[in-house]
Amino acid sequence: MKKINLFRTKEETLERLEAIIEHSFDGIYITDGHANTVMINRAYGQISGLKKEEVMGRNMKDLEKEGLISISGSLRAIRENRVVTLPQEFKTGKKAIITSSPIYDEHGNIVMVVTNVRDLTEIHYLKEQVEEQQQQEERLRRNLEHMQDRLLKKDIIAQDENTLNAIFKADKVAPLDVTVMLQGETGVGKEVFATYIFQNSSRKDENFIKVNCGAIPENLLESELFGYEKGAFTGANRTGKIGLFELADKGTIFLDEIGELPLAMQVKLLRAIQEQEITRIGGSKPIKINVRIIAATNRNLEEMMRQETFRADLYYRLMVFPIYIPPLRERKNDIMALAESFLDKLNKKYNFQKKFSDSSKYILNEYAWPGNIRELKNIVERAIIISNGDEIEPDAIPIVSQREAAQPEGKMLKPVNNLAQTLLEIEAEYMNQAYEKCGNVRDAAKSLGMNPSTFVRKRKKYEAYLKEGEGQGWTQQN
Repeated sequence: MKKINLFRTKEETLERLEAIIEHSFDGIYITDGHANTVMINRAYGQISGLKKEEVMGRNMKDLEKEGLISISGSLRAIRENRVVTLPQEFKTGKKAIITSSPIYDEHGNIVMVVTNVRDLTEIHYLKEQVEEQQQQEERLRRNLEHMQDRLLKKDIIAQDENTLNAIFKADKVAPLDVTVMLQGETGVGKEVFATYIFQNSSRKDENFIKVNCGAIPENLLESELFGYEKGAFTGANRTGKIGLFELADKGTIFLDEIGELPLAMQVKLLRAIQEQEITRIGGSKPIKINVRIIAATNRNLEEMMRQETFRADLYYRLMVFPIYIPPLRERKNDIMALAESFLDKLNKKYNFQKKFSDSSKYILNEYAWPGNIRELKNIVERAIIISNGDEIEPDAIPIVSQREAAQPEGKMLKPVNNLAQTLLEIEAEYMNQAYEKCGNVRDAAKSLGMNPSTFVRKRKKYEAYLKEGEGQGWTQQN
């Protein structure tokens, strides 16, 4: 191969070679065969913090002895007559890997040692970051495992990371005496979270009062929440009545469906929160209270603020510590854990030994669960009643779309043994569907032309009816 000469003279060659060495990204340190320094480049000075005048002409033994360098690769290369690679740390705090390569003359004598110095500080920093991240992940994993063990003891099912993250936030805020807002679709378990926060709070030995703001008729809300004095209005109790806020004094009050409060009651609730005092209907003397508030909603309160149906000042009072509880479709790992838990309790209740088939598990996992945990519980309860054998097959799981569920015109009705009972059960089914669609009592009752209090009373009656196992005939027919 023909040798190409890039430079016209030896002087130009040396000049360009020095420029190449000087502009190398890596540090370059050159000694003679006796370890006397003959050249260093700019990068080496930046990495080591040493100036040329500190090292030029000096022997590596002296530099090593004075501590200017931690260990000399040049000395080892000369002593061991080989290429040497080793780590080195400089007074700048930078870490490097150095490779010292001996250069020989025609007689095999070392005439020069060229040391390449590569700065690994950034790599070490990245490595430390990775290790710290791994340690954080390990700590989080252990925390989640500990949390799962503790939740099982409290009969709470949480296997999915999204659920565990929500519970992690609940754990953080539970001991702190601040207002909590639980957000999420209907049926996700907001009441379970509220109970969990209460049980892990400093008020756990005091009262825990649960209030469904959407289930109380509007004209009774104020008297239920704040109470009334004797003779306050026609039909009032002669001795007066203590309100739920007073009942919760020194404890916790859970205001579920807070978005259903009418504007007039929002003003009075805001005052109770701000002043920590209430006034009974017909009373003139404020009553001091010490209550922690946990609120919950499935409504978009920010949108309600824009529509001026929810007060902004109350919104900011309640949103001190919001916790979003994900819907069941966003916590896939919880679906079968919850279903198996419900099934286990029902097996014990009815003395069954039923289990889900693999195809049934697939169906349960793939379903979108618009009604979330509440819907899942109802489906499992129906499935255990409908199924004939010990294995629950897909035909026992009543998950169908509205289109599939629609009855064709002129279809022959199935015979019934008890028309009154059947009508009651059909009404209960419509109520369940309305609640799952609307997400709150007031709108569900309105869609069916019912009073909210009647709606709640009938739903409770139906739930008690199912628990007693009396709904078997209906569920088998439907």
